[in-house]
Amino acid sequence: MLRTETMLSRVADSLYWMSRYLERAEHTARLIDVDLQLRLDQSPEFATGRWLRLIEALQVPASLVGTAENLRQVREQCSTEMWEQLNRLYLQMLEKHPEGGWVLESHLFFRSVQEGAQLFQGVTDSTMSHGEGWHFIQLGRFVERTDALSGLIGAHFSRLTQPSDQAAEGTEYLEWVGLLKSCAAFEAYCKTHSAELRPQRVAEFLLLNPEFPHSVRFSVESVHSALRMIGELTDRKVVQPVRLAGRLRAALSFSQVEEVMADGVYLYLENVRRQCSQIHAAIQQVYFDYLIESTISA
Repeated sequence: MLRTETMLSRVADSLYWMSRYLERAEHTARLIDVDLQLRLDQSPEFATGRWLRLIEALQVPASLVGTAENLRQVREQCSTEMWEQLNRLYLQMLEKHPEGGWVLESHLFFRSVQEGAQLFQGVTDSTMSHGEGWHFIQLGRFVERTDALSGLIGAHFSRLTQPSDQAAEGTEYLEWVGLLKSCAAFEAYCKTHSAELRPQRVAEFLLLNPEFPHSVRFSVESVHSALRMIGELTDRKVVQPVRLAGRLRAALSFSQVEEVMADGVYLYLENVRRQCSQIHAAIQQVYFDYLIESTISA
């Protein structure tokens, strides 16, 4: 029984990290693509400042190799369509070589990474049973998204110079467009608030919107939902990860954007990232590492 449970623990670990790596690759591809596109309309000075913010936000490497390796370890848990799509994306990436002049077509390359990752998510939802394994994939996806969004938005707002309720103009306008596009949120924001970009409205939309998939609040609620479902589907009724996620979910649900702006968006999001790290550590301890400790003690 112990051997079987240990195998399942490793499967859950691989599914979780496969999903985190894929989300990280998609996020990174979007950020770099947006940055390269905005460089065409901005001076080198502004482009350099935005690139530094991007580097600050991307504090961890992204790798489709890690995604493919983790999926390989759980091949029997995934559908044929999932396996084929991820391998297609991986091989497509390997075909690109810097010396081949592909940089001139970088937009197509980064777009294909994003679309390939999104297609994998859609295939997963359509062809994999929505049981324990599927919920670990959702968990990895939204833990990664919570951390990545918080880092990106925080890095941008840490350099806020204009009044938060003032409409952005000129080069500042392009900077806010860049942030929204980096969060796949520009069109959704405009449908809610029009194309007038005010920092406070941007903060409210990206942090506290309960309906947009790339908002921090939506991501945290998805983490909490996945953990709650995993708890119901497994025999490990440990409440710590769910409690930690529920606490963060409640904080975001009851936050007011005016208070967030007054206290500082960067500090608010650093606290979100700290709590996200605690949730990840609890997930690791409860679902991935506990049987190793049991084996050693036995």
